[in-house]
Amino acid sequence: MPSQHVSDDQKTQQSVDDRRSQLGLRALIDEMLQQVRDLNRHAATWDPDERAKAEQQLEMIMARVRDEASRGHTKPQ
Repeated sequence: MPSQHVSDDQKTQQSVDDRRSQLGLRALIDEMLQQVRDLNRHAATWDPDERAKAEQQLEMIMARVRDEASRGHTKPQ
């Protein structure tokens, strides 16, 4: 069964490599979630201009997330 052990090691290393290559995407998603939480938490107290600014910032972050995610799917395997 040594070949299975090697296969498991290879799978583990590939998983680690995938996570490392996705650090940028993960950071953007964290930023997006924080913006969503802020919007949710403060929406009732913000004036229309503040809310519009927060929504615009969220849209910009979401666009960056889409770009980064798309880039990850177009890499050659």
